[in-house]
Amino acid sequence: MSDQSKRGLSVKSGILPCAICGKPPSPKFAPFCSRRCADLDLGRWLKGTYVIPARPDDAEAEAPEPPPPEDE
Repeated sequence: MSDQSKRGLSVKSGILPCAICGKPPSPKFAPFCSRRCADLDLGRWLKGTYVIPARPDDAEAEAPEPPPPEDE
């Protein structure tokens, strides 16, 4: 039995547990259960622990190289 099942929380019920500690969310700090968990999550984003992968912009990848400097 998973931790979510033990607490009676599931995706089916529409109530997701706190992403940090798994407790039921608080309406004041949703989707987290407390300010502490919300601050921990924010800190992880700011430190770069959480990263959204990205591809280089197509325009940048296909940009032509500048011509070589002309000799005078």
